[in-house]
Amino acid sequence: MNGSGQFIGPLSGKRIAVLAADGYEQSELQAATAALKAAGAALTVVALRPGRIRGMQVHEPGDLLRVDRTIADAQADDYDGLLVPGGYIGPDLLRQSAPARAFVRAFDAAGKPIALMSHAALLLVSSGLAAGRMLTSWPGVRDDLVNAGATWLNRDVVRDAHVLSSRTPEDAPAFVRALPAFLAGEPAPDKAAAADAAASDPQQQAPSELPGQPLRWLAAPSLGAMLSLAILGVGVVAANSRRKRGDKDPPPPPAAGGKES
Repeated sequence: MNGSGQFIGPLSGKRIAVLAADGYEQSELQAATAALKAAGAALTVVALRPGRIRGMQVHEPGDLLRVDRTIADAQADDYDGLLVPGGYIGPDLLRQSAPARAFVRAFDAAGKPIALMSHAALLLVSSGLAAGRMLTSWPGVRDDLVNAGATWLNRDVVRDAHVLSSRTPEDAPAFVRALPAFLAGEPAPDKAAAADAAASDPQQQAPSELPGQPLRWLAAPSLGAMLSLAILGVGVVAANSRRKRGDKDPPPPPAAGGKES
């Protein structure tokens, strides 16, 4: 604390933009933003639309997050660093947004820190910023990064100059430990010293799984849903059988007040 009793952390006075979209991985965002707030950073949630965006806890809907500024109103000049959480859905929405790609390019052009978690590395691919970089990411998008010209490393955290990337939500603790110093401007290690990273690490030999992630977590249909489908099926079969026999539908009842012919 300073003389007036105010907390002074390594990121005090730093303004960090948190770029996210519906479907961001909630555990990643919460872990990173908690660390940044504890270090004294001022955070601004930037999203594609105003209001609140929905997080995800792997495959289940998570909490709503209040948006501070839309991407249309955000300028990289207003911030000292950028954080992009991962997730199966959020980064895919961001990479399709021209303003989001331009936002990331502006940080890169200014040499400002860019921190990317798991799937968020895809935003560099779509922004044309992956080539020549050492990155990690969710293993399932390893080929996207390699095909875009990056060197992909199967490590929990990788730093390349002003870009810091993490692999999976399970690697968030290691990422969070590196994040404050990275955003505070700590010099990067000499890239030439990474002689063991001359080539990308190989592809996975089996799909990566988070706890509860496989298809077995898909909800089984309820008894009510199964009965409804069964009743519908019986009705369809009966209708088809009647058509095959050439049965005709009964004539409509006569109009009110009318006479039968």
